[in-house]
Amino acid sequence: MKKVAEPTVARLSVYLRVLVELLDSGVTTISSDELARRSGTTAAQVRKDLSAFGTFGKRGLGYSVQELVDALRSILGLQRTWRVALVGAGKIGQALYGYQDFRRQGFHIEAVFDSDPAKIGQRWDGVVVQSERELEAGLAERAIDIVIVAVPASAAQEVVDRVVRAGVRGILNFAPVQLRVPPGVALKNVNMAVEMEGLSFALARGAAGRRGAPTGRTAEE
Repeated sequence: MKKVAEPTVARLSVYLRVLVELLDSGVTTISSDELARRSGTTAAQVRKDLSAFGTFGKRGLGYSVQELVDALRSILGLQRTWRVALVGAGKIGQALYGYQDFRRQGFHIEAVFDSDPAKIGQRWDGVVVQSERELEAGLAERAIDIVIVAVPASAAQEVVDRVVRAGVRGILNFAPVQLRVPPGVALKNVNMAVEMEGLSFALARGAAGRRGAPTGRTAEE
């Protein structure tokens, strides 16, 4: 299978969200120019991204929104339900569990694990928080496809090793640490501190650019 760059996959997700919103508002067709404008990219990039997966749309008529939604859902593997487990019932874990868009996109959190005795046994909308000692058995019992890791950095690698040994091949990591996984395991890292630092860099560079911008006058004047 041809390898697809992560930025391309990220843009496909953006296109899908834009198209679903359009579909909900009754829009049936869209041009590559309009899809690009709403997605924050260029029409050429839209056409290039989509052409990697087939032929879509008709020249002069644009894309059928419904057909493109169906195609993108298929490409992104969203035509099935994914069984998800959450390891870490702290504040980040609670926020992730409550994120409604997961279920709308087919990601169903069916198990929650934690090591804190105060949290074990809590009921979250029908899901009981289990002890982390039950992790491997719980993952196997529910045939979990994806595990979300929301534990402290010091515990993350051990958790991931256990998850991998249990046979799970998809991991979304929120712990601020680089993790090691064997070939065949898909690992995505979400480091909010890194994202904030990226914003800080962009803002600092913008401020520096404004301060250093030419005024149209020279020192000799």
